[in-house]
Amino acid sequence: MSAPAAFSDIAKAANDLLNKDFYHTSAANLEVKSKAPNGVTFSVKGKNAHEGPISGSLEAKYVDAPSGKRPIKRKPPEPKKPPRLRGSRSMIAFSCGQYSTGLTLTQAWSTANALDTKLELDNNIAKGLKAEISTNYLPAVNSKGAKLNLYFKQPNVHARAFFNLLNGPTANFDAVLGHEGFLVGAEGGYDVQKAAITKYSAAIGYSVPQYSAAITASNNLSLFSASYYHRVNAQVEAGAKATWDSKAGNAVGLEVASKYRLDPSSFAKAKINDRGIAALAYNVLLRPGVTLGLGASFDTQNLNQAAHKVGASFTFEA
Repeated sequence: MSAPAAFSDIAKAANDLLNKDFYHTSAANLEVKSKAPNGVTFSVKGKNAHEGPISGSLEAKYVDAPSGKRPIKRKPPEPKKPPRLRGSRSMIAFSCGQYSTGLTLTQAWSTANALDTKLELDNNIAKGLKAEISTNYLPAVNSKGAKLNLYFKQPNVHARAFFNLLNGPTANFDAVLGHEGFLVGAEGGYDVQKAAITKYSAAIGYSVPQYSAAITASNNLSLFSASYYHRVNAQVEAGAKATWDSKAGNAVGLEVASKYRLDPSSFAKAKINDRGIAALAYNVLLRPGVTLGLGASFDTQNLNQAAHKVGASFTFEA
């Protein structure tokens, strides 16, 4: 039995359908992925926003995953000795080989001149425990940051802890309990210096491969959302999400989206919200390693105004 989803992923299926692979949010996106012979993967990203400067980043990642190989047991050749008495037995065995460390090192540098480093240890300290140490450095303003993140997974529980070591320090915790598709989770934040709880949230959900539903209460139980996702068949997916902010009034926000797989190498998506903003997206695998994404959004209540957006995304992977 696998571990339940993390607290932030209880409504992941619906959120991905509503937000992922819609390319109108920026004018152009470019991503190039490659892998060196020694196992280091490189990722170069560039983004041209509709407003603001062009941004980009370069990331290098090295994974020393556990090999999964068991120690090799060998039986040495029998020494030449006089025959033993019948009924006596002896065997000497020795083992060689070792498990690799399960270490991941990621280094990123962005056009904002930010240097990010992350070190991950997965199933190294204890079974089901993953530890991350991440640092951030902005030399232009001499700003530094350091965080410790812990993830713990077991068949019926998924718990996480995030510690900001230099700011506060602060700590955020969340945990999800799961049983036969049912999920119950809670989240909390704590400021050590102020000795005060900074935030709390709760969520419940139900998830199976064909469909999932979730209700979350975030922002100190003031922002409520209900989401539903349904995989109708191998080609069609549909989902919806309703949101209500108890501090902002009685208005309820609503989004609906659908995804249709045209063929094994392409799909189309569409969504619309209660404000009349509609979005369309098209994704196609042009050839192995080359993906093109096109997207557009329209204000259906103001079609004669210049409030529409278009965008494109290119991904190259080698």
